[in-house]
Amino acid sequence: MPNKVKAAWQAGKAVVNGWLAIPNAFSAEMYSQAGWDSVTVDMQHGVQDYLSCVACFQGMQPSGVTPMVRVPWNEPGIIGKVLDAGAYGVICPMVNTEAEARQLVQYSKYPPKGTRSNGPIRAGVYGEAGGYQKTANDEILVIPMIETQTALDNLEAILDVPGIDAIYVGPSDLGLSLGMPAILDREEPEILKIYERLIKETSKRGIAAGLHNSSPKYAKKMIDMGFKLVTVGGNEVGLMVNAAKAAIKETRGG
Repeated sequence: MPNKVKAAWQAGKAVVNGWLAIPNAFSAEMYSQAGWDSVTVDMQHGVQDYLSCVACFQGMQPSGVTPMVRVPWNEPGIIGKVLDAGAYGVICPMVNTEAEARQLVQYSKYPPKGTRSNGPIRAGVYGEAGGYQKTANDEILVIPMIETQTALDNLEAILDVPGIDAIYVGPSDLGLSLGMPAILDREEPEILKIYERLIKETSKRGIAAGLHNSSPKYAKKMIDMGFKLVTVGGNEVGLMVNAAKAAIKETRGG
């Protein structure tokens, strides 16, 4: 089955991404009906584990959104398992060097492009019978996170690694790395200058740039700036809590 996110990027469109921290198939099912282009299960900072990731994928499937995962780390075991479970994209934290980017590609691709082991226990149902292995290398998105000064220092080398489809910016960790507070929707001139550099360098290589955002207004601003993947609301927990607070405030007349 073609990757809808990759197709959108090839058409020059931006992708609006949801983010799942809650380890529950029902909430994933309801959340995925909202109109997202893709939904990412967060196995790094959410409370998801592998079994809950699979359950969330099962909950998402009827909506047709593209399922992706942020893995806990750049490690072949978990990357292979989330791909076997049906992930169409792997977002990997703290990729700081060309060597680490090459490792991420290796772990995500079948031979001869990589070293991923065969066994798509669930992912195989997304393709023609027996055909998953023929298309996976082309359809799976490999997305390292750029979120440290070290990664910025090595940016061009990371982007030049064959098999990298996009980068994803973690604004909180990027800020911490630069001696700033850990926040999402950043307005510091030096950060915006970094964003401009990221968009410039990815665009000229045909690679997409993604960003984690808090507010829809800021996410729209970042699309207008040139980002091709924006996550809105932080995660579904933030959206739920904020909506609940707003409803309570309105009810109480505050």
